[in-house]
Amino acid sequence: MNVTSKGRYALRFMLDLAQHTEEGFISLKTVSERLGLSMKYLEMIVGSLKKAELVDSTRGKEGGYRLSKAAGEYSVGEILRSIEDNLAPVACIKEGEIQCDRSGACMTIPMWKELDDITNAYLDTVSLADLLTGDKWKK
Repeated sequence: MNVTSKGRYALRFMLDLAQHTEEGFISLKTVSERLGLSMKYLEMIVGSLKKAELVDSTRGKEGGYRLSKAAGEYSVGEILRSIEDNLAPVACIKEGEIQCDRSGACMTIPMWKELDDITNAYLDTVSLADLLTGDKWKK
């Protein structure tokens, strides 16, 4: 699994919205400045998040973006899957399915599939709220 900068920035964007929920809709310019990220790059990311219905948006002077649900209701897995083309450890697995002409003869496919399942299951247990508080990893 390789999370691209696009996936990492999507998480940072969502975390910023979660940290500033009480402010309502937040302009992309504001988030861009706070995170030190390019507006153009964030526009691409936000388009995918909006398409996946993970954020709400409004236009106008007071326009911007906000989370469409509470931070605890988002999993890191769903955010990354809305952005990344493929989170699987190998190219022959896509969206949890084996997509390879030679899979019947490949002895490594079961291992890669299991790793993909474990990775996705773990990412689905981590919420934005977990990232905000860090409590999940405190001993």
